[in-house]
Amino acid sequence: MRIEDVLSALGTGVWRWDGATDLVELDAVGAGLIGLAPRPQKVHSAMVRACYDASDYVDMSAAVALAVTEGTPCESCLRVVGRDGRIVRTVAMRTYGVHSAGGWPEEMVGTLHEVPAPPGRATGTGTGTAAVGPVDRRRAREAFLLDAGRALAEADSTQEVLRVAAHLSMPGFSPDGLAVFGVHGDHLSVIGHHGQRPGAETPFLEMPLTTGYPAAVAARTGQAVYLPSPEAYEERFAATWPMVRGFGRCSWAYLPLVVAGRSIGAWMAAFREPVAFTPDERSVLTTVARMLAQALWRAQVHESERELSDGLRHTMLPARRPHIDGMTVTTRYVPTGGGLQVGGDWYDVIDLPSGRTALVIGDVQGHDVRAAGLMGQLRVALRAYAAEGHRPDAVVSRTSRFLAGLTGCARTEDDRFATCVYMEVDPEHGTLDVVRAGHLDPAVRLRDGTVLPRRTAGGLPLGIAPDSDYPTTRITLEPGETLLLCTDGLIETGGHDLDTGWKRLRTVLESGPPDDLEALADAVVGAVHGPASHHTAGPLADRRQDDIALLLLRRSADPPVCEVPLRRGVVTVSQTDPREVGAAREEVRALLHDWTCAEQVDAAVLLVSELTANVLLHTDEDAALSAQLRGMPGGRRRLRVDVRDRGDEMPHLRTPGEMASSGRGLLLVQELSDAWGVDPRGDGKSIWFELYEAPAAPTAG
Repeated sequence: MRIEDVLSALGTGVWRWDGATDLVELDAVGAGLIGLAPRPQKVHSAMVRACYDASDYVDMSAAVALAVTEGTPCESCLRVVGRDGRIVRTVAMRTYGVHSAGGWPEEMVGTLHEVPAPPGRATGTGTGTAAVGPVDRRRAREAFLLDAGRALAEADSTQEVLRVAAHLSMPGFSPDGLAVFGVHGDHLSVIGHHGQRPGAETPFLEMPLTTGYPAAVAARTGQAVYLPSPEAYEERFAATWPMVRGFGRCSWAYLPLVVAGRSIGAWMAAFREPVAFTPDERSVLTTVARMLAQALWRAQVHESERELSDGLRHTMLPARRPHIDGMTVTTRYVPTGGGLQVGGDWYDVIDLPSGRTALVIGDVQGHDVRAAGLMGQLRVALRAYAAEGHRPDAVVSRTSRFLAGLTGCARTEDDRFATCVYMEVDPEHGTLDVVRAGHLDPAVRLRDGTVLPRRTAGGLPLGIAPDSDYPTTRITLEPGETLLLCTDGLIETGGHDLDTGWKRLRTVLESGPPDDLEALADAVVGAVHGPASHHTAGPLADRRQDDIALLLLRRSADPPVCEVPLRRGVVTVSQTDPREVGAAREEVRALLHDWTCAEQVDAAVLLVSELTANVLLHTDEDAALSAQLRGMPGGRRRLRVDVRDRGDEMPHLRTPGEMASSGRGLLLVQELSDAWGVDPRGDGKSIWFELYEAPAAPTAG
């Protein structure tokens, strides 16, 4: 015999609640005990809640929450209320739930059986019913309002507020149709509804506030509209009555949603049974409308802040996925658990004029709008200095001077400082030129999994002293090794200091996946931060005290074979001896003695002559020429020529007239080269061009 049959024979019903769908599944006995048709069925939890006395339901919810937290079963007595508001019976409900991270289980199961009414509560008469007096009704409604207020206060999104509103079960007159309208300019639109068939909201999706629909009247005037009967609706709103007649409702209440004296929308509650809208009922509806308006306003403000934070974060973090040949880069940014979802932490990946890549990670003091703003300014300034071609120490020094200059010479208590690590990566040799400004030292995970901090020389945080020096430390990353850069949020989260936090982090790094850098980054963040969810509560939420920025850089275990310069030539053409232009031409011609295409050789010599002569003609500086030929004979070789000078004026393409005697140099470079460019340098500029060797012409057979 099945256990369900045994329980049924004993008059005990069985039920199951699914947290994902908010549906309650009852067997025939359980459905009959709470006043539903005595057959197996699956109904919404709001329908079950409407079967119980509201104050009993609130007490039961609190007891279940405590039992779930403690991992124990819970037993409660609830009075079942009929459609006429009279108590039908008292049932004992035994509940079992599984604890979850959100504090409420994903599933609950339990049993129901009828019991005598506890002392002090209304007891049954000879007919099995008892009248509910004014005191009981008042207590029930007070309990309902407390329960509704708690649920609406906990809702943190518009959809969650609408879900709560849809499941409100008012004692004695619960609506079976709800709609929430929002005011947008001079229009009213539906933002959520419940109890209507799909598509039924179409006529009400967008309407002018001046229309004669009751919700528009309530939103426009700030006065509630109560319609106790279809006749009352048709009499007052004849124009819109044909649109609502098909819903089959008998009574309607339209209440304005008002926040700080401003109408933000309207709430409709429709009833299939007639409602007289007594003063008590109107009081309950008005109170619910006020709570609903406040909850919607809070949710909209929260969502606007979140959207602003997301937009700021997306614009302040790199737009492209970091990529360095021969290396793997992985980054993470995790905002703190509450408030503004972007703060002073940042990381960046910068392409340098030299062809190398710079990585930077930093942290502006504080976690507020000012910190986020300063972070954005610092990021732009640092990018600009790096793009000018300065050395790492000069980039950081200039950035520090920039931050100090934002607040003038005299520092105040509101002035902020920032820390950062800036490094220039040479993937060919695995070297990192690191400059540290008051930030945490990097750490290196060796190929055997051992994690060691890599001590680097450092300077003051940015913005403290404008004239500070920032020494450069060169680190060599061996094949298979991983470098870690992070902000202090990764170390000190969860009440740890730098020592204990570092020990925890090192344990995670050493035990993390050895080959998958993405998985290693997830493991590091997950171990110290936990899942970033708005349901997080308790100790996990307390641990989320600061932003986390993380950057991992791994040199490939088997680095790709790099092109080794086959030939190289360097010539300096001085202002005092222009004849050295000829030496530069001969140097390049000698490098290309076995080049397959003679026309390209002539083009290279012509461009060298043009660029070096332009430096002598338009500046007072010497021209430093560097030529590199990469590749092997017989393959597709590449010639790169750089002509550098210390002048600040940047050349640009012009369109000279027919009789002009100058202005054609860059046009010539553009026409004859395969690639070219003008790059700023920290101490001047560089004009470069590249030629790619064409295949040899076939010989006549």
